[in-house]
Amino acid sequence: MSTGLKILQSGALDFVSVGALIHRLDTGTVPFRKAAECKIHVSGGEFNCAANLADCFGMKTGIVTAMVDYPVGELIANSVRAMGVKPFYKHFKHNGVNGPNMATVYSDRGQGVRPPVVFYNRANEAGAMLKAGDFDWKTIFAGGVRWFHSGGIFAALSETTSDVILEGMQAAKAAGAVVSFDLNYRAKLWNVAGGEKRAVQVLDRILKHVDVLVGNEEDLQKSLGIPGPEVAAKSKLDPSAFFGMIDSVIERHPQIKVVATTLRDVHSTNRHSWSAVAWVNGKTYAAPTAELDVYDRIGGGDGFAAGFFYGLLTNESPEDALRLGWAHGALLTTYPGDVTMATVEEVRSFAKGGSARVQR
Repeated sequence: MSTGLKILQSGALDFVSVGALIHRLDTGTVPFRKAAECKIHVSGGEFNCAANLADCFGMKTGIVTAMVDYPVGELIANSVRAMGVKPFYKHFKHNGVNGPNMATVYSDRGQGVRPPVVFYNRANEAGAMLKAGDFDWKTIFAGGVRWFHSGGIFAALSETTSDVILEGMQAAKAAGAVVSFDLNYRAKLWNVAGGEKRAVQVLDRILKHVDVLVGNEEDLQKSLGIPGPEVAAKSKLDPSAFFGMIDSVIERHPQIKVVATTLRDVHSTNRHSWSAVAWVNGKTYAAPTAELDVYDRIGGGDGFAAGFFYGLLTNESPEDALRLGWAHGALLTTYPGDVTMATVEEVRSFAKGGSARVQR
């Protein structure tokens, strides 16, 4: 089954994403307001995909982003290097008082009936200051690039970040790359940026250049401004509502060849039923359902996207690519932090039905 995608067989970079880097302060199971200590995780929806593809799947990846020259920036840059991602930075100097800053996300993991809580401080964020013309895309893509990626979180940050995405997408297309976009609709960010109406206007411009789209039915409704599906899902694991919206998506953006998402039924903070579905060039595919014992759910969706992209980049069948994404996203929820600690062998084993029996 052809995906309809024209993926270059080689390039100096397999995958490049553009987005903002953040650091997440994680207090574990203790609510933030009662915490005495925390762990620091380096993250960013667009970066996570590049990091997962490099560290787990051995691909050559890059991140195009802002970097502030101060200790928090140094900490983040060290993590980018550690994950094997090639950075392309627009550098900003910190004034020693109020910025520009690398954004901070605060979270706790929740426990049982108590859900995780996430909130932000993105004031005076360097990533939001990025604008068209800040990057030399011809130089970035000079050795060839196979896949280019961004997402809705970065698009929501300011009036100028969507222009950076568009500029990168156009340059990537000229270089022969497949272009993907994760809608990642975050109401808090878009509410500050002008609400759903502006989100639809901004994202409509971007989606005209997209080949592969990631997002669930709520993402599709709020990001594209299309009505809810006529077919109601019988459960949160029922893909009928998602598939019921595909015609509306393709009617607006007929060049899109792939739409995929995860399905998750949250029984408690630590117990989820997990699946994934994809529409690929006119055909539908569904992964199995796994029962997950969740350690840290943040980053699971990016884990799915990375595994799915890897399958497509390595010419797996659509069904096998979906299972790789499903398996990697599931494994990622068992680690602390937002990025992978899995090996490709572990992902392939789980995708084929591997168990949690001890490995000796």
